[in-house]
This record gives sequence, structure tokens and C-alpha cells, in this order.
Amino acid sequence: MKPVMIGNVKIDVPLALGPMAGVTDLPFRLLCREQGAGLVYTEMVSAKAILYKNRNTEALMQIDPGERPVSLQLFGSEPEIVAEAAAQIEERPFDIFDFNMGCPVPKVVNNHEGSALMKDPKLAGEIIAAVVKRVHKPVTVKIRKGWDCQSVNAVEVAKVLEDAGAAAIAVHGRTRSQYYAGEADWDVIRQVKEAVSIPVFGNGDVDSPEKAAALVEQTGVDGIMIARGARGNPWLFGRVRRYLEEGVIPEKPSPKEVYEMIMRHMKMLTEYKGDYTGLREMRKHVAWYTTGFPNSAMLRKKINETETFEAAQELLYEVLMK
Repeated sequence: MKPVMIGNVKIDVPLALGPMAGVTDLPFRLLCREQGAGLVYTEMVSAKAILYKNRNTEALMQIDPGERPVSLQLFGSEPEIVAEAAAQIEERPFDIFDFNMGCPVPKVVNNHEGSALMKDPKLAGEIIAAVVKRVHKPVTVKIRKGWDCQSVNAVEVAKVLEDAGAAAIAVHGRTRSQYYAGEADWDVIRQVKEAVSIPVFGNGDVDSPEKAAALVEQTGVDGIMIARGARGNPWLFGRVRRYLEEGVIPEKPSPKEVYEMIMRHMKMLTEYKGDYTGLREMRKHVAWYTTGFPNSAMLRKKINETETFEAAQELLYEVLMK
């Protein structure tokens, strides 16, 4: 894959870690960047929460120099509020603004935010135009195939967003009504790529080097966005890169490598969020890292009962290293 320019930001390897609430925090982004991701996205941040100086939102916007280039993702539904929030935080050390039109969860959609905006292309265009007018950093958008199978409008929406000044678009090949079920429709990603002149990233079902190559082959996208496929699998980025560049499918990580990565991740997470929160948030990551391993069901149960870093380390060593 060739380098991609998103506005004035060069992405040397257009292989992106997609935004995931509760997953793509600072420690996980750093690990994925280290393993080969060329661009990482923050968890989505509420534009209103920025304006109201919400304390929890501050943690979502922490950036480390080692993870750049990084895209900070906003969500909202009122052009003036999203634009004002973007202007207030533009001086922070991230590289790209992204706008969320993909989140399917009811508490977001019911506020006419996230993927609900797929039903209102005009308003979506007004939001992007307002943000582009207020900031100097590139503005990108993540969209879905449509709201449901009766209203597949990704191509129409993409054209509106391009006209409004979006510098790139990521397309998840599922409708909002699908959530994450069924197969992603890569053909609609191809249609968007053919319809606009700005860079397009394809998203959906990429969980192996072979699928990454197939997505590029079938759609002609400029970049690949990997989200759920990276949970418990930061190595995926490096494996995809090697396959695309050399035609070699690297071995999957060994149990020892998985153990060592989990321990690094847990150390970073507890240092960043404290032992109490870090250990509890690490439980879901452990479940993802160890899916398919012998005794993984037992491990998931026991890890939920551990209260200290040392107890978690001992448990993981017993299961993965013996």
C-alpha cells in the first residue's frame, strides 16, 4: 500500500486502528502503533462534553508523542457545537479530526448522533462544513453502509461529505441495523471509493492478512481500518504489513509472546489508570488475547476474581507459560 495524504498529514502506511469506545485508549493505541499501525484513532469524544469541561473527557483526549499520527474522533449533532468544540481543542498534539457517523448504540443514536446521521446527509454535511471552516487540521469522517438495508446511502453521504470539505472517509460495510452482525459489504466500500476523489479507508471483517489483501483487491481502497479484529491482537497490523509488502504470512504469536504482551498491556494500563480501574478494564482484554487458548474459559472466570496485579500475573503465567 502506498502512503496517503490526509489533508497535509502524510500517512506512511495507511493501516489504521479504528476507534472503539472502551478499547482504543492510550495504552492500546501505543501497542498497536508499535506493532505496525500507521494511524490510530482515539475513543469517540462528545463535543458537548468538551464544551462543558467534563472531567472524564479530558482522559480520552490524552495523546502521547509516540502514537502519532493520531486522529481524535468527535461526535455530536449540532454544527455550531461540534465546530466550537473542535476549535477549542485544536492546539492539542493530535493530527486529524475525525467525526463519528458510525456508532450504532442506542444512547448515541437516540440523540441523533453517530450512525443516526446516516439518515440526515444534509445535516451531516453542515456539521463537517462548520468544522472545516473553524479548524486548520484535516477533518475526516467514519460512516456506515446506511441506516438499514432499505436505506443504503453510503455513496450519497460520501459525496455530501466530500463537498463539505472532508479530507478522507472511512466506510464500515454494515448498516446501523446490523450493528456488527453478518458480513460486511465490501462492494459498497468499492462504490464509495469510485464515487469520491478523497482517500477512502475500508472497514469491516479484516481479521487476517489474507482478508486485508482481499479488501484492497476487491475495493481499491487507499487504506484499511481494523477495529474489532485488533482486540487482543495488536500483532495483526505487523502481520498485515508484512503480507502486503512481502507476500509472507508471519506466524501468529506464541503463548509466550501473548503472555508478555498481556503483561506489558496490563502494566501500561494500571500505570495510566491506576490499579483498581486498570485491572478491571484489563479483564476484557485478557479474554480477547486468550480466545481459542486451552483453558481460556477458566481463565476468563478467574481473571474476573483477581484483585491485584501480582495475582493476575500469577494466574496468566500458570495458564499460558506452563
